[in-house]
Amino acid sequence: MTEELVHLDVAGGVATVTLDSPANRNALSGALMSGLHASLEAAIADDRARLIVLTGAGPVFCSGADLKERGGAGPGAGPGGLVAILKQIWHSPKPVIARVNGSTRAGGIGLVAACDIAISVDGATFAFSEVRLGLIPAIISVVVLPKLGITKGMELFLTGDTFAAREAVEFGLLNAAVPADQLDETVGRLAGSILKGSPAALAGCKRLVREVPDMDLDAAFDLTSRWSAEYFASEEAREGMTAFAEKRPPRWAEGP
Repeated sequence: MTEELVHLDVAGGVATVTLDSPANRNALSGALMSGLHASLEAAIADDRARLIVLTGAGPVFCSGADLKERGGAGPGAGPGGLVAILKQIWHSPKPVIARVNGSTRAGGIGLVAACDIAISVDGATFAFSEVRLGLIPAIISVVVLPKLGITKGMELFLTGDTFAAREAVEFGLLNAAVPADQLDETVGRLAGSILKGSPAALAGCKRLVREVPDMDLDAAFDLTSRWSAEYFASEEAREGMTAFAEKRPPRWAEGP
């Protein structure tokens, strides 16, 4: 019987995806990535889930590529490879929160960066360790650099130096670093706030943040004007405005 390395739980509108391979520090082995891809796919398709929380079991969130397994092969290729997983998270219509339970390295930082919001325990450390192994953070740079920016990204990629969770907040990689006993409370509070938004509006907000910053000004105004009109005319907007006028929760906030 094959051991399940990734678990999916759905409750209260939240799909929790847990990396559960603590023996190798939740490294991105082929089996773990396959399980992660399948779990994310299931969470995105599950109508009971309005948002996704990605976390790890044990003291480490993710140590990056499983170097013992890979040898000379990179982690990116194939339908369940790292590229596909980062795209799943990045383009998911459902918000994805990284619940960073411990230290994170290399490819694991890519998972964190692809998420929409990232909350870490304040004792966690991070490092782009690739350069010290003769590698580069190639694939994850696509999602990491929009968070870190060119100046800090260059420094951290070139040095491979370890940095603390509170520094990661300053760098823009994390939204917050909190004591371990406040991690669940903080993630739960964020999840509760997100669940008050309508499903279509949440997906639309993700598209705004992902797409608008790289657009030409006129093209951005043309696109967002069209989206604004579409959302004002939508059934969810009518329900939201009616609920506001009637001083009641909208249907989507009443629970899945």
